[in-house]
Amino acid sequence: MNKKVPGCKLEKELFQNVYDKTPDYIKNLKLFNFENKNEFKFKLKREHLYPYDAEKNPEGLNLLEWFDNYAKEAKVSTAGIRGPQNILFPQDTRFPINLVGIVLATLAKALVAREKYEGKKIIKLAGSEVRYNSELYLDAIARIQAAQGIKTLTPAQRKTIPIWLASFLAFKLDLIGGEYITSSHGISVKTATKDLNSQGSQYLPEESLEFVNKINEIFALTEKNGYYEINVSAKDNPLIDETVMKKLNDGIDLYVDYLKSGVAQNLEQVKKIKSKLLVECVGGCAYRTLSRVLDKLGILDKYSWHNIEEDPFFHSIGKYNTDPKGNKVFYDYSVDATVIAKKPDGQKYFPVIESMHYEEFLKDYPMGTIVLITDPDHDRLTVCQIEASGNIPSLEEYGISYLQLDEERVLTIYTANQAFLMLMDYRVKQLKSTGKFKEHPRFMIKTTASALSWDEWAKHHDIKVINVPVGFKEIANIMKKVELQLRENPDKNVFVDDVFGNTINLGIQPRLIFGGEESGGMIMGPENLIESLSGRKAVAMREKSATEAIIVASSLAARLEEDNKTLSEYLAEIFDKNNISAKYDVREDISYYNESEPDIEKLKAAKIEGEKKRTKNDLFFLSLAIAVRQNLATIDAVKKVLNNAFAELDFGNLQSVKFVGDGTYLEFVDKYIEIRPSGTDAKTKAYAGGTNLEEISTFARILGNYSGERTELHKELISDELYEKSKEIALDFYLEFVDKGADKQEFVIPEYNF
Repeated sequence: MNKKVPGCKLEKELFQNVYDKTPDYIKNLKLFNFENKNEFKFKLKREHLYPYDAEKNPEGLNLLEWFDNYAKEAKVSTAGIRGPQNILFPQDTRFPINLVGIVLATLAKALVAREKYEGKKIIKLAGSEVRYNSELYLDAIARIQAAQGIKTLTPAQRKTIPIWLASFLAFKLDLIGGEYITSSHGISVKTATKDLNSQGSQYLPEESLEFVNKINEIFALTEKNGYYEINVSAKDNPLIDETVMKKLNDGIDLYVDYLKSGVAQNLEQVKKIKSKLLVECVGGCAYRTLSRVLDKLGILDKYSWHNIEEDPFFHSIGKYNTDPKGNKVFYDYSVDATVIAKKPDGQKYFPVIESMHYEEFLKDYPMGTIVLITDPDHDRLTVCQIEASGNIPSLEEYGISYLQLDEERVLTIYTANQAFLMLMDYRVKQLKSTGKFKEHPRFMIKTTASALSWDEWAKHHDIKVINVPVGFKEIANIMKKVELQLRENPDKNVFVDDVFGNTINLGIQPRLIFGGEESGGMIMGPENLIESLSGRKAVAMREKSATEAIIVASSLAARLEEDNKTLSEYLAEIFDKNNISAKYDVREDISYYNESEPDIEKLKAAKIEGEKKRTKNDLFFLSLAIAVRQNLATIDAVKKVLNNAFAELDFGNLQSVKFVGDGTYLEFVDKYIEIRPSGTDAKTKAYAGGTNLEEISTFARILGNYSGERTELHKELISDELYEKSKEIALDFYLEFVDKGADKQEFVIPEYNF
């Protein structure tokens, strides 16, 4: 059954399902043999472009259909071009991510780079976390790039590194970019190649389109000539370099220096902490890097660890043998610890947390233990704490979720909105205590889907807020706009537009206090601009980092231990001292199909049907936002449509309806609701924040699950033509936002001395 050996009964069941659903012609494919250590050539044939037919086209791979879907995702992807793969037979081109596709995409990116930097020494980095087939994909990427004359830096023995470290090194070492294999906290069978540019930031749509167009050229030549030859270098090609990363200790030393210039300037209090913090390494990737960082900082002994072994099945976390409706089937909730699901009886629960069996594992941990849960590529963080059951009334008052561990103890589970509010508040306290806070005007970059409480808190501290669409590349894009003005006019005020259309004056020489999103990713900027080896400067790094979040969380934990306070008490204190009224936040996740379905044909069909439902829901709200923006509808007219469609809800104090780059944002006097469709999957997410938890929960649930059926009033207000063109118009608005004030300076390859 392939070389992979299942580690548990549930993984064995997954493997068996995949094996049984894979046709023999896929099992027998011998397209690439990367076990061959020598250089070799692969001939892409015209037949490969078209569907498989046992008699008429036995070599068919249906690559034209694969590419059509791949290209669509490249235009809208928020976190790499990702999707499910055949974990046992990675050459299976029926799946969005497959070995053939990765070879083609890598080749296309290499050809684009060679054209752009003709005659220059091109260096990229390649890394991965623990997902199925990551080693194979990493080997393929390095060998394809080497065959094109591109040097690839990889960790020694191709060991794992976190995404933020790959991003950090791409910027710090002035590389033209990097390739990183991950699907963040997505389900086990998913993976992706996350493309990093010379800034260490994820590709923007125009960057992705460059290599997508190149794949199109390759296919055109294949069609014309009958074949296209792809070169694969030898495994020991000198352009595949492990020595640089070994010399740099995987970049750990450089990263620790960066931390010491910012959030790790004073860790004396952490060194005195008595109660160890527990780090949950979902997937195991975090441990190898994080433990070395903490050791360099002299605080390694302040942590205990769980699940440090690297495992592509993620220690069975989030995995069940029944779906949400109770049907007997393999089902994966992902490893997002904040996911809330409903049991068949309607009871809400945390499927990911419950699969960690903390009632048993944490039984000997002391009251007050803080649990820091990170994901497989170690960029997101969920914060939890063991607290007394007697705190439950207070937890419920402030909207803090919890899991009952035993009669006396609960595990509080903080949303990123709650946890990051505590971290940014504590960071400001640190800066104010040293007098540094006043040395620069401060600003924050956040996604529109993140908490209103962040905006309220920031206003209280005179911190400017820039709201952007979902995705860390959007946060990085604002950073680059700020840096352009700092570079060209260092003595002038910096002005930036947010996605709401507001122009914000950040002041002279502003510094980023926080950049983050409600899905668990954050970064903080240092006092002095970060400088690459060739002198490029940045206000902060381009990728979220759980390590950076853990350092700040550790400092906060040390302070709370000294003050004998819990996290919940600290959060309540922040709400009260900063006059925050929008204390509550919720997220409703609507998936229209089972992503874990092993039969790819059923999966594709279910996804297509689900995408129709997702799009219908999206267009109902989006068309209203576009009509308002184009002055074709008033807010009163929109209220009338919504009150008619949702009689159980009250839209009386709705103030505006806006398109915010990737979703529709309904702004009320006392709350917000954002309906955001996945650009690449059959999913809808409904976010809400406000003053009344029950009310925002109801709004998010009803609007997020709405069928999208157009009412008569909707049809009267929104013409069929506008309805059909809404997505196209919205994309133009989004690209205009991305482009305004963007740094168009071309990256110049420096003389390397490492």
